[in-house]
Formats: sequence, C-alpha cells, structure tokens
Amino acid sequence: MKKEYCGLFGIYGNKEAARMTYFGLYALQHRGQESAGIVTWDGEKIREQKGMGLVADVFNERHLGKELKGTIAMGHIRYSTTGASLIRNAQPFLVRHGDLRLAVAHNGNLVNTYELRKELEANGSIFQTTMDTEVFAHLIIKYLHESETIEEAVGKACNRVRGAYSILILANDKMIAVKDPNGFRPLVLGRVGGNYVFASETCAFDLVEADYLRPLDPGEMVVVHKNKLTSQRFAEPIRCSKCIFELIYFARPDSHIFGDVVYERRKAMGVMLAKEAPVDADLVMPFPDSGNYAAVGYSQESGLPLELAMIRNHYVGRTFIQPSQDMRDFSVRVKLNPVKSMIQGKRIIIIEDSIVRGTTIRARVKKLRELGAREIHLRVSCPPIKFPCFYGIDFSSKGELIAANNSVEDIARFMGLDSLHYLSIPGLLDSVTQDEWCLACFDGNYPVPLSDRMGKDCLEATPGIIKEFC
Repeated sequence: MKKEYCGLFGIYGNKEAARMTYFGLYALQHRGQESAGIVTWDGEKIREQKGMGLVADVFNERHLGKELKGTIAMGHIRYSTTGASLIRNAQPFLVRHGDLRLAVAHNGNLVNTYELRKELEANGSIFQTTMDTEVFAHLIIKYLHESETIEEAVGKACNRVRGAYSILILANDKMIAVKDPNGFRPLVLGRVGGNYVFASETCAFDLVEADYLRPLDPGEMVVVHKNKLTSQRFAEPIRCSKCIFELIYFARPDSHIFGDVVYERRKAMGVMLAKEAPVDADLVMPFPDSGNYAAVGYSQESGLPLELAMIRNHYVGRTFIQPSQDMRDFSVRVKLNPVKSMIQGKRIIIIEDSIVRGTTIRARVKKLRELGAREIHLRVSCPPIKFPCFYGIDFSSKGELIAANNSVEDIARFMGLDSLHYLSIPGLLDSVTQDEWCLACFDGNYPVPLSDRMGKDCLEATPGIIKEFC
C-alpha cells in the first residue's frame, strides 16, 4: 500500500501563519508525499507557493519569511486519488472571481465528479485540472450569485456533491472548514494562543503547541472571521461512516482522531488477533513501521517476546538511484533488512496491518525463508480487503486486491506462509471504542451510492480505466 494520503492544516490570525502551516504540514507528511502547497491572506491579496515533492523540498526560508505574508494561512499535502500527478493538480486550488480570492483544499474523494463536471462544462465552466477539488470551487462560484454570503454558497455546493470530503476554504479574510455528512475523513479544531487552527490529525497540533478542542461533526461548517468562530450545519448527518482505515493504517499513532487514540486502537487490534489466532512460536515481529503497534498488543496478549528483527532504513527517499536489473528485489531490500541471527531456525509470527496486493510481503517472506526461518505465520490486524474504495484510498479496482478473488488458504500458499489469519470484522469492531464505521472495503456495503458509470467501471474494468474516472 502506498504511504501517501491527503492532509490539511489551517491557522487564523497568527503573525507567523505561513511558518506555522509549514510545521503543521510537516507533521502530516505521512498523509501525502506527492505535492505540497500553502496559501496566505495578508488583508489585501492572496499569496501561494506550491510544488511537487515533500514539504521540506517545496518551501524554503524565503517563502516562509518574506513571500507568504499574512496572518491567515492554510496548506495541503497531496496524494492523488482523483487527478494525475502534476503540478497543476497541487493544492490548495486557487481561483479569482471579482473581488473574491478563493482557495480550496480537500481531503477525500467524490463519487459524482464526472456528472458534475459534465453539467458545469455544459453551462460554460472551464476546468484547469483533473481534480475533484476544482468541482468544489466551480460550484461555490456558481452558487455565490444566488446567495447572500460565502457560507451559504459553500453549503449549497456541499449539498450537490456526494462522497468523502473534509475541506478547508480561504475566502479573502474568512476561513471555512467543512466535513461531509457521513464524516468519512478526520478534521479537528484546535487553538494556539488566541488563534484557531484546523488539521487532519492532532499530531499537527502537538508540533505547533496547539491545544486540541474537538473534531468537526459530520455535516458541520465552522467559520472563522475576525478571530471569531461560528458553527452551523449545512446538512444533517446521513449515516456516520468514519473510515476505519484511518485507525488501521492512515493516521499517525500519536494522533487522536474520531474520539480515539490511534496507538491504543492498533494495540487493541493486536490483542484481538492473539485471541483469535494464537500459534506456538518463538517470537513476534512486525514489518515496520505499519505493524509495530498491533505487534505490541499481540506480544503482550500471547506472552511471546516481541523482537524488532526487521530493521527499517529511515533515510530512503523517493528518488534514490535505481539499480541494474540483475539486482533483484532491490526496492524491498533497500527499505527493510532483517537481523539474521534473530531469524535462523526460529518460528516467527509476523504482524502486518493490511494486505492489499501481496507482492511486497511475498518477497519479504521469501527472504526470511532464505535466512533459515523454520516457520512463518502472518497475522493481519484488519479483515481481508475485498472491495475497491471510492472515498480516498489507493485501491480502486478488484483486480488490485489479492483477497477479492482468492481464499485465505490460497493467499497463504502464494506468500509461502505456514499460516495466515486476518482479524475478523467483529474482532476489529471490538478493538475500537466508537461505532458507525465505513467497512466498505471489507464487506462491499458502500454508505454513499456510486454513480452507475463509476460503479460499473471501477468494479469491473482494468486499473488503467479506473484511474481515469476515480
């Protein structure tokens, strides 16, 4: 699974707004490594800086100290679920309409983008990007002409779209935060000094020393203007469908989202795994970093020692020099390397948080066999992923999912395992303290209906066709 997801950060009324936003995005870097952007408002004009790559590569001291002036700022780091990996698709997306300067940053994925684009283009809209985020901007401008306030226009726009969205909007000197009526993606509110801040996860608040206040509610719009905060509902909650993959994989373990501490929930998943699928073995080990916290829980519940027998190279970037063809499995070996003395002759339980395609884990298991592991048992802290996601996760066709058309026994044979167990759906739900989750990738029960076109293409077509529409 790719380690890239969209992240949002915004701050209102701080003299170091751009710098604070930079640090907020830095804390959220795990959510998106494709592009980054910051926009600021200085009371007269909006300023922006966007680029491809990591936060530290896109911004420098000149940007933060001189060019991105203003006391209001918001930023975005991107992983593309809709739209190609191009600089024009970097966010926040900025438009100018009369005296209004509008910037939109979006985390999530819409399911009716195609229909809305066709409608808007038929009425004269010209699109500059392939992002569903631009649809929001066009709809806001469309409804601005029949609304008394920008907030009313935003509410009308949100009621036209369907799918997952947590959004930050900068409209001149107003900052608007919105969460969809299903509450798919996290968005939290905090305060640093006298300034309000928003972020995808609370780990961003920790870095800028902001106090966490609360999560936004599904269907809620929060507006900050002249440092005063107001809240309203633009829609009643439809069916709360929080993405449980945020707790399984997406969010940083030190974050507090959806009313849960991520570290504690992942540890609880490991405890439940040990109860569901105990095995006589010598040690428990994670594939770092994704399996670390469930491995702690499994070890404590089973009484087996936890060993960090796979070492991660933390200095691997996105652009390391590629080896020649005869250096097989280099991409696997450059990231993780085993402690050989801990492997030879041992019965090992590997803890992993998820299996999407299975090819990477297969290569790692093969390496452990070559090092002399006597038995290899894999325990996965989520159920089998059998269905595509249309709400912002990077597995959007059944053809990409190993569990969609293969039994657990077949997957175990493919990977060269002695045994394989996925956490059951009831076991997963018993591991979290909240309810009302989106489990569509496990059970195919989509909380927001798909358009006929998207459902047909994404459930039946090849991945190449899917990317065009999803």
